[in-house]
Amino acid sequence: VDEEDPVPAQRVGEDPADIDENKAPIVFIHGLNSSSATWWKENDMYETAYTNGYQTAFIDLYPDKNMWNNGELLAEKLGEIYEHFGKKVVLAAHSKGGVDAQTALIYFGADEYVERVVTLSSPHLGSELADLAHSEGASWLADIIGNKNEATQSLQTGYMAYFRDMTDREPGIENTSMYTFGGTGWGPAWGSLFWGGLYLSQYGSNDGAVTVSSSRLPYAEEIMVDDWTHYTIKEGNATFNLFQPYLQTSSLQSNVQMESLSPHSAATFHRGGKFKRQKTETFHIEENVESVTIQWTSSSPTSDLTLYSPKGKQLENFRTSKDQSSYFHGAYNHTITLENPEHGLWRIQAHSADKEAYLLNVHFQSDINENLNLKVHGKNNPQVRLLTGKDTVRNVRTTLTLGHESFKSPDRVKTSTIDMAADGTIFLRGMEKGVYNITAQVRGETQMGNKFNRSIVQTLYIDDKGNVYWR
Repeated sequence: VDEEDPVPAQRVGEDPADIDENKAPIVFIHGLNSSSATWWKENDMYETAYTNGYQTAFIDLYPDKNMWNNGELLAEKLGEIYEHFGKKVVLAAHSKGGVDAQTALIYFGADEYVERVVTLSSPHLGSELADLAHSEGASWLADIIGNKNEATQSLQTGYMAYFRDMTDREPGIENTSMYTFGGTGWGPAWGSLFWGGLYLSQYGSNDGAVTVSSSRLPYAEEIMVDDWTHYTIKEGNATFNLFQPYLQTSSLQSNVQMESLSPHSAATFHRGGKFKRQKTETFHIEENVESVTIQWTSSSPTSDLTLYSPKGKQLENFRTSKDQSSYFHGAYNHTITLENPEHGLWRIQAHSADKEAYLLNVHFQSDINENLNLKVHGKNNPQVRLLTGKDTVRNVRTTLTLGHESFKSPDRVKTSTIDMAADGTIFLRGMEKGVYNITAQVRGETQMGNKFNRSIVQTLYIDDKGNVYWR
């Protein structure tokens, strides 16, 4: 690869000795907070493509911009690459690069340069981790470590529901064939994708960053779902041989049957913010919890943590690792897992030598997870409702925090807090255009009278006509 290419947004790989005219050149597109180097640094994808006789090119998009900025830039560069090779290309896009690629095709005319698109764990339906990064509890941390930006804002599931509704009705949506891959691996326990995988598990199978359901499109052919992580799925030794047949054949037909999305379970409780020197958070664990994983994600590697059980037992054996995920990259995860934990009020105390931002996330393996769901109803006059299993929980109270983000001023967030009515319903009337990130803090009791806590994050998008979109 020519590292000295005068055009910073694209690089062309070395031509193989024998160029097969039946093989379309491959243009590789990176994902969120990444660059073109992801395809050859600690990755054999470029080498594998070259060895197999393919011409290649690599695009550098904005790592922190939304699909509209990147789609426009990508379309421009694909036009130049098309002129260079003199024929249509195939796009291989990782993660958000798949969303950027489809935007370039549908909205900026790049379909005339592209034969087909292969997406590798792209969040076509949005990312629940983006929802979390912009939520009431986690936004402090994401802001400080620099991972709250236009890109993550646009990947919230509410905005992506709007993007899908608008895009999937475009007349040219099937002009370019699309093929998808999904992953289900999280890598080693306590590794960089472990916490993301654990958090996302309440939404279904995932690769530590993107759920399998989000990696799919109803009109695309799903080539395979396997135990790849969000990182290994883009490695040449992992997936190139699987999508290579789709680089040459022009008459492949889609036959995938899409699964319906299952209801999300409420498996986590989280709180976050800033503190100086010391911070204490508390949470309840109900009876018959199989296991609980407690994660304190901080901007500092030196957090001194102590966990106190209801009977006063002190636990300090947290594992610490640096987060390498796209949404909390650069933060530090301090994690402990307890099997069959004691029920009652638990307390975690943090000490730090300086100011610190943090996110406490508690993940429960519990029967009541499936009995708590936050639902949105109504296209023009939306209502948010908490659905509960009346035979398993009682005395449920919910507080909603709404954060409103405008794309014109992404750094300004208007926040309001509302106590949900006794029937578990709130009507959202007369709301401005923009993304709304809703954090529901749920508290209540089991039928045995033991208290529990859960947090549920849901995002909406309201367009300029007042229509509401959500996933």
